[in-house]
Amino acid sequence: MRRYSTTAEPAPTEPANALFKGAGAPRSDWQTVRNLLPYVWHYKWRVMLALACLVAAKVANLGVPVLMKKLVDAMDIKPGDATALLVVPVGLIIAYGVLRLSGSLFTELREILFSKVTQSAVREIALQVFRHLHALSLRFHLERQTGGMSRDIERGTRGIQSLISYSLYSILPTLVEMSLVIGFFFLHYDIWFAAITLCALVGYIAFTIVVTEWRTHFRRKMNELDSRANQKAIDSLLNFETVKYFGNEEYEARRYDENLRTYRTAAIRSQNSLSFLNFGQQAIIATGLILILWRATVGVAAGKLTLGDLVLVNTLMIQLYIPLNFLGVIYREIKQATTDMDRMFVLLGTHQEVADSPDAPPLRVSGAEVRFRHVGFGYESNRVILHDVDFTIAAGTTTAVVGHSGSGKSTLARLLFRFYDVTQGDIEVDGQDIRRVRQSTLRASIGIVPQDTVLFNDSIYYNIAYGRPEATREEVIAAAQAAQIDHFIRELPQGYDTPVGERGLKLSGGEKQRVAIARTLLKNPPILVFDEATSALDSRTEQAIQAELMRLAQNRTTLLIAHRLSTVVHADQILVMDHGRIVERGTHADLMRANGRYAEMWQIQARNAAQGSPDADARDVEVGDATQDA
Repeated sequence: MRRYSTTAEPAPTEPANALFKGAGAPRSDWQTVRNLLPYVWHYKWRVMLALACLVAAKVANLGVPVLMKKLVDAMDIKPGDATALLVVPVGLIIAYGVLRLSGSLFTELREILFSKVTQSAVREIALQVFRHLHALSLRFHLERQTGGMSRDIERGTRGIQSLISYSLYSILPTLVEMSLVIGFFFLHYDIWFAAITLCALVGYIAFTIVVTEWRTHFRRKMNELDSRANQKAIDSLLNFETVKYFGNEEYEARRYDENLRTYRTAAIRSQNSLSFLNFGQQAIIATGLILILWRATVGVAAGKLTLGDLVLVNTLMIQLYIPLNFLGVIYREIKQATTDMDRMFVLLGTHQEVADSPDAPPLRVSGAEVRFRHVGFGYESNRVILHDVDFTIAAGTTTAVVGHSGSGKSTLARLLFRFYDVTQGDIEVDGQDIRRVRQSTLRASIGIVPQDTVLFNDSIYYNIAYGRPEATREEVIAAAQAAQIDHFIRELPQGYDTPVGERGLKLSGGEKQRVAIARTLLKNPPILVFDEATSALDSRTEQAIQAELMRLAQNRTTLLIAHRLSTVVHADQILVMDHGRIVERGTHADLMRANGRYAEMWQIQARNAAQGSPDADARDVEVGDATQDA
C-alpha cells in the first residue's frame, strides 16, 4: 500500500477581513479612509517626502503672483523714458520663471513618489478581496451572481484608487493652497480680503457637501441597475446554447434592454443633479471674485494699493479658483468612490463560514482511511439532508454510495472536501477531524472526477496542468497518456495548445472526462472521489472511461458516488442511501442475496435498460444477468 504525505502550506498571518471589521455594516466615509491608511502608511517615508514636495510646490505657486506684483510695480515708468532699459528687473523675471518651473517640478516629483503608494495599495486590497472570495464557503458562491459580483469588485478597486489619489494628494494640496492664500491676505491686506475669501470657501464647501449628499442616492441606484444589467448579460451569454435551443434571443434582448432603460433614467437624473451642482459652485466662486476685485479696485482708486496689488489679488483668486473648483470634483469623486466601494466592503466583511482555526495543523496522511462518524447535516436549519451517517472507507479500498436522486450522495463529497461543516458528528482522515486541520492540506490530499467537468477557457495543457501547476511538461503529457487522451490531443492542429472554450464546450463529454482524469492523475492524491463521473456519457464512452477510473483508483482510498449500479459492482463496500440515511451496506453479492432495496434498484435498472435502446444501458442488463446467474 502507498504511503502519502502532504506538504504543509504557511497559514495566513491574519484573516482576510482583519482590517475591515464591521465591513458588512453601514460605514462612514471616514471609516473607509481609516481602512486604507495601513496600506498607505506602509510606505511612510515615501509619503512624507511626497507631502514635503506638495508643500514646496504650493509655496512656489504662491510666490509666482507675488513676484508678478513686484514686477508690475517696478515697471511703473513713463512711456518713451530713455532710461527704461536700465531699470528692467532682470532678476525678478528670472526668479519668476524659476518659481514657475519649481512648482511644476515639485508637483511631478510628488506624483512620481506617490504613484507606487497608490498602485501598491490597490494591488494589496484587490488581492485581499480575491483571496477572501476564494476562502468563502460554497454556499456563498451558489447564492451569488458572478456577473454582478465581478462588476462590484471592478468598481470597488477603481474606487479605492480614486479615493487614495484624491484624498491623500489632491484634497491636502487644495487645503494648503487655501490656507496660504487666506493667510497672505490677512497679513498683507485689510481683513475684508481674507473674510470674503473665507466666506466664499465655506459657502462653496457647504453647498458642495449638501448637494452631493442629496445626489448620492442617484449614483447608488445607477450602480444597482448597472450590476443587474451585467448579471443578466453574463447569465444569458453563459447559457448561450440554452438560449439557442428555445429561440429566445429576442426575449433575452428585451430583458437586457429593460435594465438598460431603467439605468438610462437613473443616469439622466444623476447628470441633471450634477449640472445643478456645477452651476451653484460657479455662482459662489463668481460672487467671491467680484467682491474681492471690487475691494482691490477701491483700494487702487484711493491710493492705498498699487496696480501690482490689483494684479496680485486677481491672480491669487484665479489661482485659488482652479483648485477650489477641483475640490468640488474631488468631493464628488470621493463620494462616488465610497459608494462604489460599499459592495466590495460587504464582500470583505462576509462571514467566512468554513474557516481554519489560527493554530490548525496540516493534515498528516499515512494510509488515507476515511471515517464518517454519526454525521448529520442540513443546508438549512429546517431541512436536514443527512441523518446519523456512519461508515468507514478503509485505506486503499473503494466504497460506493448509491441511491435515488436527492438521497444525499453528493453531499458526502462536499462534506469530505469541507465545503461545509457537519452539524453533527465528525469526519476523520487517518483519525484526524477535518475541522481541526488546515483546509488547504486536506484538499491537497483529495482528487475528484466530477459528473460535470468544468474546464477553464484556456488550453488543454493548462487544464491538465491545473492538477499540479508546478509539474513539468513531461509529467503533464505522462498524465494525459495514462488517461488515454494523449493520442486525441496530438491529432489536433494545435495539440496541447488547443483552447477548450468557455467551460470546455469545445470538447465532448468523454474528452472532458479524460482531461479531468488526467489532471487528477497529475495531482496524485491519496483519496479519490468519483461523483457520478460517467452518468452523463453514452455506454461505449462510459465503458472506456470506467476502466480508466478503476486504474486510477488502484491502491487509493476511493469514494464512488453513482446512480448506475453497474459501475459499482467491483466496490469493496456499497452503501445504499435513502432520504439521507444508510439503509443497506455490503458487497454487491451480499446486497443481491439480501434482496432488499439494492436488489430492487438493480432489477428496476435492468428492466429499464431492457425496455430502452440497445445501446443505452445494455451493459446494465448483461452485468445484472451475469451476477444473478453467478
